[in-house]
Amino acid sequence: MDEIKLTVERRGHVLLMGFNRPQKRNAFDVDTYKALAAAYGELDRDPELRCGVVFGHGEHFTAGLDLPQWAPVLAEGKPVPISEGSLDPFGLDESRRCRKPVVVAAQGVSFTVAVELMLASDIRIAATDARFAQLEVLRGFFPCGGATVRLMDEIGWGNAQRYLLTGDEFSGTDAYRMGFVQHLVEPGRQLQVALEIAEKIAAAAPLGVQASLASSRLARREGPRAALEALMPSLPAMMDTEDMREAVLAFTQRRQAVFTGR
Repeated sequence: MDEIKLTVERRGHVLLMGFNRPQKRNAFDVDTYKALAAAYGELDRDPELRCGVVFGHGEHFTAGLDLPQWAPVLAEGKPVPISEGSLDPFGLDESRRCRKPVVVAAQGVSFTVAVELMLASDIRIAATDARFAQLEVLRGFFPCGGATVRLMDEIGWGNAQRYLLTGDEFSGTDAYRMGFVQHLVEPGRQLQVALEIAEKIAAAAPLGVQASLASSRLARREGPRAALEALMPSLPAMMDTEDMREAVLAFTQRRQAVFTGR
């Protein structure tokens, strides 16, 4: 039977995406990348899906790139071809990123692409046994999934270079202290907490969530002024939605709003 390297499960409005090679510490090969890209595309285009969760089955999130397989691919110096409708989960092309939030839950060994997938996500949960590292400089090349650009924004220049240039590990506790992860939990609870957060996001107004995320990304990409200037012009379309009318009605009726994404 073919190995299912990525499980994809819908749970309400949340899409769960799980690395499924526990016998190999969830090593990230090209097939896993393509499957994850397809899942991100599904998350982006399906109006019933409002948030994604990425996690690893077993004791580890992912040991990182399956290097013997990836080395010849990386040597070509261009993106891996993915199927139509798929989206690069590393978000290297800002114009083609998933428009919906992604929460990542990490535990155990969480190396190289693990860090870069987390940097490309929006909220990160780590178990106390998590071990993070960008090992590329110890393997002859450099991080090429976004860490050289994004890690300094999350943990500061000095902290980022401390780990990017040495390949040293940092712990879940270190990650929480530096602000790389937002929640530090006991091993075994990381997926539960990630799902709880994703479900809270999914209960909010989908169009509002996506607009908020888009505004934040615009600020990071083009600077605060560009994002500030876009705020008011973006409001009329948002105010003229079924969800906004539902929000006002729910407010007057003193009940929880039920949003449809329309």
